[in-house]
Amino acid sequence: MLLAIDVGNTNIVFAVFADDGTIRAGWRIATIAEITADELTDWMNRALADKQIEKEKISDAIISSVVPLMRGELIDFCKNYISTEPLVVGEGGISLGIEVLVDNPTEVGADRLVNAVGAVEKYTVPLIVIDFGTATTFDVVDENGNYAGGVIAPGINLSLDALHHATAKLPKITVSKPERVIGKATVPAMQSGIYWGYVSIIEGIVKRIKDELGLEMGVIATGGLAHLFSEGTDIIKIVDGDLTVNGLFAIWRKNKN
Repeated sequence: MLLAIDVGNTNIVFAVFADDGTIRAGWRIATIAEITADELTDWMNRALADKQIEKEKISDAIISSVVPLMRGELIDFCKNYISTEPLVVGEGGISLGIEVLVDNPTEVGADRLVNAVGAVEKYTVPLIVIDFGTATTFDVVDENGNYAGGVIAPGINLSLDALHHATAKLPKITVSKPERVIGKATVPAMQSGIYWGYVSIIEGIVKRIKDELGLEMGVIATGGLAHLFSEGTDIIKIVDGDLTVNGLFAIWRKNKN
């Protein structure tokens, strides 16, 4: 079995795959850059026991991370816990199976490339992948199945925090889909601005990407808020919460020999 680890700025996602690509179990924990390999070991012992998975059956590991400080501890964790040298997306010698057609491929976040690989494996290209993470990213896969660049916008929760911290009277709120666009009080007005504002960003950027390329493209969303925002627009055709970890499995499969 394969242990796939995707480290984002906000959360770490773990998934255990059977050899045929079936997800046996998955977990999400908050990203703590200072977490140690020993702490990860204690947590994973409990997580595997809860899912009745024997760690001895996990033979391989792959890591995607946008938090450089965690790289060493995660590698040590894999070496000590499951006695394997993990593949690390972005390191030399790791094939993605797609070309990265940007000015400096090393600048592209590993998660964005992994999403592109996962999308190519499962869906028809060309397409746009929207990832609702710490940042909201729009990544373009061209008609040849290659990564062609994208757009980075502030994440939704970052915008919520900015509204709260940069103003004297606006409270901290959670994102939700309001029933009306026009708010009759402060909180509904803020919820409307965040929700319908980001729906407008999604629709506007997707339209501009399609117009710029002159292509009809599928749109796939992933990340924690993907389902919520897909309810507000018909631009998003597919929501795939496992896109990133499935991309990691596809990269592992391409490189395992």
